[in-house]
Amino acid sequence: MAPPHPPPGCPPGLQYLAMIDQLLVKQKVELLEAFTGFETNNKYKIFNSLGQMVYTSKEDNDCCTRQLCGPARPFDMVISDNQGMEVIHLQRPLRCQSCCCFCCLQEMEVSSPPGTVIGTIEQQWTLIYPEFVIKDEGGNPVLKIKGPFCPISCCGDVDFKVISLQTGTEVGLITKQWSGFGKEAFTDADNFGISFPLDLDVKVKATLLGALFLIDFMFFETKQDNNNDY
Repeated sequence: MAPPHPPPGCPPGLQYLAMIDQLLVKQKVELLEAFTGFETNNKYKIFNSLGQMVYTSKEDNDCCTRQLCGPARPFDMVISDNQGMEVIHLQRPLRCQSCCCFCCLQEMEVSSPPGTVIGTIEQQWTLIYPEFVIKDEGGNPVLKIKGPFCPISCCGDVDFKVISLQTGTEVGLITKQWSGFGKEAFTDADNFGISFPLDLDVKVKATLLGALFLIDFMFFETKQDNNNDY
């Protein structure tokens, strides 16, 4: 499925991202978590627009951290290709989950291959609309993500706009897709879509994918009967 030779400067395993402009991310429903409320490691499958699975991802942390910190928990996440090779590594440190704490906002580091940072996601302090800045491997801001006033999935999709900092125009979208009342009310398993320019640097595409997971944990990791803070 991936081209035999990656584009110049492309980390191993990310060459497939050069061929696409959208992905679908589906979180696995954990029955233990659904029936008992016992928080388990999140697992996801990542598909292309044809419904073919191209990557899998799995959260990595300990049981105590998951139960005590909830959706604000720090974690590492491994994204692997269909051969089981780790191609992207995400690291989220422990940060405050409240918008009132402007000195300790959410962030995530994206590496590919593991140990080589290719981008970061940094939450911006705002009172109304959630915002994030996407930075490239040199620490330069390249994109902004702007969410809605009320980022809660209630019988409809929730869109986070991806905006170019160079032109100020919308160039992509991260969408939390409505999954139906039963799944939304009784589980925290979510479906997301993400779109971006076809010619966008694969490293920035990988960083945007990391932003999708950060947004999931920040706003949609709790069931719909709980409040979401940012």
